[in-house]
Amino acid sequence: MVWDVFNVIGTIAFAMSGAVTALRVNYDLMGIYVLGFITAFGGGVIRNLLIGIPVIQIWQQNLLFVVALITISIVILLPNKAIKFLTKWSIFDSIGLSAFAVQGAMYAQLIELSIFAIMFSAAITGTGGGIVRDLLAQQKPIVLRQDVYLLWALLAGFVIGMDWITQAYHYYLVFIVILILRVISHRYGWSLPTRSMRGR
Repeated sequence: MVWDVFNVIGTIAFAMSGAVTALRVNYDLMGIYVLGFITAFGGGVIRNLLIGIPVIQIWQQNLLFVVALITISIVILLPNKAIKFLTKWSIFDSIGLSAFAVQGAMYAQLIELSIFAIMFSAAITGTGGGIVRDLLAQQKPIVLRQDVYLLWALLAGFVIGMDWITQAYHYYLVFIVILILRVISHRYGWSLPTRSMRGR
């Protein structure tokens, strides 16, 4: 049940994020649907490839494809003011990151991978779709910029990989904490240290 809930939450959030990004760069209808689907499912595909899970499992999620299709269609029909309001503070990116980071960690934990693999699975599931989305939209991937993003996914993977989760509701607590941290870090412009070779 927890697994299914995070799957639906992450799919809706990232499908909406991908569709909004496509609207911002003036893609046509097909481009909006393509970017929405890639953002929603890209992280899971990359994760499966890298941890040895058959990619065919992605094609067995018919309900999630329908959910993504409906979500993207709703975004297309919404007025611009509503979209701008709903995307304030990068909320859908934050929700998608949090849901898929927890889900990715649960997946790796289920097949008894090491803590490093669990953290990697959380990170790539939570950020993979967004990276592909940004590249297709010809933008610098948000996960590779100063904005704190990937760190929160790794934190979710670490907590789950350490086997500190003893009850089902603990997964929801991790989701909420990661979501709050991501929203706060975006709102207040938290950033990780950088180093530039410019001027040298």
